[in-house]
Amino acid sequence: MMLFHYLKYFLFHVIGLLALAALVAGGMWVTIGLVGVLAIYLVGDAVCGDDTATPHFAHPGILTFQLWMALPLLSAIVFASVWSFGATFGGAGTHWAHQVSGVLLTGLMIGMIGTIPAHELTHRTWDPVSMLVGRWLLAFSFDTVFSIEHVYGHHRYVSTTADPATAPRGRNVYFHVVASTLKGNVSAWQIERKRLQRQGHGVFTPFNAVIRGHLMSVLLVAGAWALGGWPAAAYFLACALWGKALLEIVNYMEHYGMVRDPATPVQPRHSWNTNKRISSWTMFNLTRHSHHHAQGEVPYQDLKPFPQAPMMVGGYLTTIVVAMLPPLWHKLMTPKVQAWDRDFASPAERELARQANQRSGIAQLVRA
Repeated sequence: MMLFHYLKYFLFHVIGLLALAALVAGGMWVTIGLVGVLAIYLVGDAVCGDDTATPHFAHPGILTFQLWMALPLLSAIVFASVWSFGATFGGAGTHWAHQVSGVLLTGLMIGMIGTIPAHELTHRTWDPVSMLVGRWLLAFSFDTVFSIEHVYGHHRYVSTTADPATAPRGRNVYFHVVASTLKGNVSAWQIERKRLQRQGHGVFTPFNAVIRGHLMSVLLVAGAWALGGWPAAAYFLACALWGKALLEIVNYMEHYGMVRDPATPVQPRHSWNTNKRISSWTMFNLTRHSHHHAQGEVPYQDLKPFPQAPMMVGGYLTTIVVAMLPPLWHKLMTPKVQAWDRDFASPAERELARQANQRSGIAQLVRA
């Protein structure tokens, strides 16, 4: 039985290999692969219920190795996708719709195979190997600054107005993708500038992790160009930006509408949680976000399900789809936000929530 708990996290790699096979096969198989991956999550989370187990793992090194394996897997996926596009660009037998599917599938893999393990790895600031692997995974979505802003900014200011990644009530997800990206980069630059000043280094030096990180992404663009010229580089750029957008959509749905008294520590109630089995097994328990924010140093396998925490509308991909349909999102989330105010908020947070409702128009919507 314990072996099963190790193996279940390898479903992450199975999803990546399915996407790789579809991209290598090309043509209509790319679209079939995209639909298949979406079906695994949307249907799987709907019918497989919740995972609330938290077993003890005697060999955590295996689980860390699983995270590290994301880098060669993602490299193969992106290489196959860019190479396939470069080989067929110009109308050599591939319908444009399948090329769009290639962007969507590759960007989805950059978000899942890249950002999700990188999120776990870059929290391990004491482990240089994990940090290196994590930052290279983030380079595929031009988001190495995540390793700075998320760890030292987002976790400190989550669910307050000082956090770029926390979406205020009433905000449109597409606006949030742009706003959080811009403000997150500014925040990461400021955090890094202060770190360099404390260590006696200049900002525009090789010690600047923001600059080094962006150069890593430039190197990947150059690699795509070498594979297929400017069309391949542009294709990779589209995949990478879609992967980055997915991260910001996830940020949007993980903390939408939450408020927190800045004078109080982060609690499980300050994140939307989900325990859907397929999402949990294939996303290294990113789903257990309530515990993660309460104790950011806890490794993914030890995160607790917190079934009494505020819950998302479904599993992760299901919630992403809902978030991308703003009318449906607000219809489903406004009652949840109101329930959070009633059932989870402290007295000080209820006042912050009242002010947030007035700014967003939720109060008028509820009265209507």
